[in-house]
Amino acid sequence: MKKTTRFEDAPKGKLAVVKDFLPPPAQLSRKEDTVKITSEFTRSSIEFLKEEAKKAKVPYQKMLRVLLDRYVEQHIR
Repeated sequence: MKKTTRFEDAPKGKLAVVKDFLPPPAQLSRKEDTVKITSEFTRSSIEFLKEEAKKAKVPYQKMLRVLLDRYVEQHIR
């Protein structure tokens, strides 16, 4: 049988409506300007990224893009 929790001793007072501060779902994921390129990588690097991406359940291309973006951010600073 389910135990019901009662909040009879909980503080009671005036309630206030909180304005919705979250962005709409379409704005939660940033859409960045991307450019398609053709490039060559070592087989071992791509195999490593594919394995890690599989574990993280993300596309390996996205993982590669984030890796490169973070590298660039470090050197821009």
